Amino acid sequence: MIDRNIRLLRKRQELSQEKLAEKIGVSRQTVAKWEAGSSLPDILTCAKLAELFDVSIEDLLNLDADLLALPQEKGKYIFG
Repeated sequence: MIDRNIRLLRKRQELSQEKLAEKIGVSRQTVAKWEAGSSLPDILTCAKLAELFDVSIEDLLNLDADLLALPQEKGKYIFG
């Protein structure tokens, strides 16, 4: 599930795999492996990803991909 979440959160922020890799200090190939599900980020890297994407580590690991896929409207906030 984390593989889909990383990919969707990265795309939502309009980051390439290379840009994401630069921001968290890993290689582009590492990001590609995470997104392919062939490897997993360690806990320290999960913390960096969660901070960058402004989600909790728990959400990064478990968030429903259908919720992440919803379009994000800029400048719109929902309260309630």
